[in-house]
Amino acid sequence: MWKWEAEVEIAKGVIVIVHGAAEHHGRYKWLVEMWRLAGYHVIMGDLPGQGTSTRRRGHIQSFDEYIIEVNEWIKESKKYNLPLFLIGHSMGGLVVIRSLQEKHQEVKAVILSSPCLGILYKPNKALELASRGLNIIAPSFKVESNLNVSIATRNKSVQDNDENDSLYVTKVSVRWYRELIHAMEEAQKQVDKFQKVPLLLMQGGADKIVDKSLVKEWFNKVDLLDKSYKEWEGLYHEIFSEPEREQVFERAKNFFDTHCLNDRPNDQSDT
Repeated sequence: MWKWEAEVEIAKGVIVIVHGAAEHHGRYKWLVEMWRLAGYHVIMGDLPGQGTSTRRRGHIQSFDEYIIEVNEWIKESKKYNLPLFLIGHSMGGLVVIRSLQEKHQEVKAVILSSPCLGILYKPNKALELASRGLNIIAPSFKVESNLNVSIATRNKSVQDNDENDSLYVTKVSVRWYRELIHAMEEAQKQVDKFQKVPLLLMQGGADKIVDKSLVKEWFNKVDLLDKSYKEWEGLYHEIFSEPEREQVFERAKNFFDTHCLNDRPNDQSDT
């Protein structure tokens, strides 16, 4: 894991960021710097099988590997003795959801960015059936992920950088896919177990990766006094990479800043 400290005498809090599928911490340089300038320390790492992780790329035995890893980042963040905030993007959002369904954490507030609670691309029925069998006899067998930056963001500079990114995972194992599907199902089934923590869920309105209808369905079911839903019209999946990312960041910053000061309840949804 990596730590970036705010350049202020007294930081407002510490933020743990959990990245999405196929990517890695290096794609969050802009966002990390914005949080540092806003007065927050940031902790982030690469999930197992992704980025600089030494484990097998694009493969996991269990989705719990992600939860265990993120728990280590949270453990490290507590050493600062500051308010703790979580940000989870896409699959990272799913990891955060499942983490807070499984174990209570001393978290001040959470932001979910286009969380992976349903996917738009699905294999045909034959491949879906085959994946169930391969998950038993050849779980490490890999297929193309069909994830690429052109459908993730409209930001040309980010697209150009990702074209030459050797750390970007392009193939995933059958076990990884089956574990992702299972985690999404559990997130929906166990929505009532989600920790009572202030939540801001921000979703790309023109997301080409995540099924936003299932995201909104989960949000509507989660029982929280303090929750807000913001759909960014026209934005693709990676809302913190989009050309409008400064507006997205400002909304996120205001949310965390507010919860550094008070715990007033608020339940709202806007578009």
